[in-house]
Amino acid sequence: MNFYSSLIAQCAQKKTSTTLRAVQTNVIKSGLSYSFLGHKLIDGYIKCGSLAEARKLFDELPDRHIVTWNSMISSHISHGKSKEAVEFYGNMLVEGVLPDAYTFSAISKAFPQLGLLRHGQMAHGLAVVLGLEVLDGFVASALVDMYAKFDKMSDAHSVFHRVLEKDVVLFTALIVGYAQHGLDGKALEVYENMVNRGVKPNEYTLACILISCGNLGDLVNGQLIHGLVIKSGLESVVASQTSLLTMYSRCSMVDDSIKVFNQLDYANQVTWTSFVVGLVQNGREEIAVSIFREMIRCLISPNPFTLSSILQACSSLAMLEVGEQIHAITMKLGLDGNKYTGAALINLYGKCGNIENARYVFDVLTELDVVAINSMIYAYAQNGFGHEALELFERMETLGLAPNGVTFISILLACNNAGLVEEGCQIFASIRNNHKIELTRDHFTCMIDLLGRSRRLEEAAMLMEEVRNPDVVLWRTLLNACKIHGEVEMAEKVMRKILELAPEDGGTHILLTNLYASAGKWNQVIEMKSTIKDLKLKKSPAMSWVDVDREVHTFMAGDLSHPRAYEIFEMLHGVMEKVKTLGYNPDTRFVLQDLDEEKKMSSLYYHSEKLAIAFALWKTIGRTTTIRIFKNLRVCGDCHSWIKFVSLLTGRDIIARDAKRFHHFKGGLCSCKDYW
Repeated sequence: MNFYSSLIAQCAQKKTSTTLRAVQTNVIKSGLSYSFLGHKLIDGYIKCGSLAEARKLFDELPDRHIVTWNSMISSHISHGKSKEAVEFYGNMLVEGVLPDAYTFSAISKAFPQLGLLRHGQMAHGLAVVLGLEVLDGFVASALVDMYAKFDKMSDAHSVFHRVLEKDVVLFTALIVGYAQHGLDGKALEVYENMVNRGVKPNEYTLACILISCGNLGDLVNGQLIHGLVIKSGLESVVASQTSLLTMYSRCSMVDDSIKVFNQLDYANQVTWTSFVVGLVQNGREEIAVSIFREMIRCLISPNPFTLSSILQACSSLAMLEVGEQIHAITMKLGLDGNKYTGAALINLYGKCGNIENARYVFDVLTELDVVAINSMIYAYAQNGFGHEALELFERMETLGLAPNGVTFISILLACNNAGLVEEGCQIFASIRNNHKIELTRDHFTCMIDLLGRSRRLEEAAMLMEEVRNPDVVLWRTLLNACKIHGEVEMAEKVMRKILELAPEDGGTHILLTNLYASAGKWNQVIEMKSTIKDLKLKKSPAMSWVDVDREVHTFMAGDLSHPRAYEIFEMLHGVMEKVKTLGYNPDTRFVLQDLDEEKKMSSLYYHSEKLAIAFALWKTIGRTTTIRIFKNLRVCGDCHSWIKFVSLLTGRDIIARDAKRFHHFKGGLCSCKDYW
């Protein structure tokens, strides 16, 4: 019998179920105690991962020990077969076998996975009857974890409170439960109670409480716990490393998170992802891209969260080429149909003006949800494809998906950028009638902008009155509409409202200055500039940049600092003369300075967007590739007209992203249809 026991153990160690079956046959033929060796064989099959064989043999055994029942229950749970585990537990009770501490700790994991709260409560009652809840910390920890997963934190705390001897496992179970439900303050209270009782935290306790400190922005406690991690010799533990990175990132201490990462001996996928996500969330996109490249060089495979985060970084930086490379990685990993990476890719292509690729990604998604559709509608909105956005919005109903607040903001923006005023009004009215959606300031901002830009300023002003405590952004939206249409009197009223809220708001002073300038009211311009100077307000200079051959070149109006300034100006003058023959006529209304006509014409020639396009044309002579430029402010009307003629002259597609939206220029036309 010892021989067979040893042989079964060897088979289990080598995970050779075929040999186990041969051993089972020999045991039956030898007439040895099948009851004793049967339990050994079941354990061997379980270790080999052959649950079907274990179940078959289990059913044949004449008497089954509690240890074997526990083995069958726990093995089925660990293999994702919680339903079968619960069935075993029920049969065990029917046969009169009383569960022990191991049974309860195992089966408590299965109930939440199946949503069987009532079954869990009945098991809890039996544990109380058997005296295991109060006396066995192992059982109590399992029950706390079970109730936490059911979002029954009061029940979890009650179990915790009744246990006489509280150990680190029990404390950690309650801390994790509170943290997972966003009750980080409660988690910190339990941790402090634990320390006061002299219970030493383990790596899981510290990892969890560090995350809670990060969520609370509690840097003081986070740093104290970091010291405890070092003192406990747990700094090299992966869970501690990841939690430290997350804590410092969420407390906006990016440099500290970089120090922690640089001190790591080894980082796994979760640690790399945590670091990348933290960098992106703190506006360190360029470093995040560099770290992601290092991650790939270290042969660490990214997961959907890594990819969606780094794609967000590429979107913020408008790094289309890098984004395309990451898209290739997602396809290689089979994650291009994943909803997280899919939404991030749609967002990337939308923000880089490549609406065709955005739609391609959308069409290959294996699962359409509200997030994916919102991303696609927003991409359409940014690029001025209002009708396509509306079509997708209407399709949501056929898909059984209910639009949320973000959906309505995106579709209103789409109507706004495409001049679909009536459609926007109908959608806004539908939001009013939808009691499940709360109207926010963002919805009002979109609608006021839509009405204002279509010269329905009185309606926009009336809508402002519906907003409770309108903020500077809302008032400035109305002010911008006044500037577009030269409505000086209303603009002055709006400005007074803004200055009541923010007396030193630079954007408002500059907007009104530009309005006075475009209306030729130079005395008011001088007064406004004097006020701006007295308040020491700074105006952001207009800047345009263009990416050519993986190198970004930045320009400001009249910029002479570029090393290729001579070639740029030569190209610009040549193009300028040719587009004039096609009908381009410089529009000096967009010169916001009191100059004579000749100087106004000269000023228009050297706007930053013209310089950027001239450089791109010179640098890519002989190519037919699309030119993509970016501007930090709204593109001026004269440059908009000029770029249309340039696209007609050169046969090149030009995509310009300004502070408001994308403009797709092709063959002398713009996607915005001159409405922006």
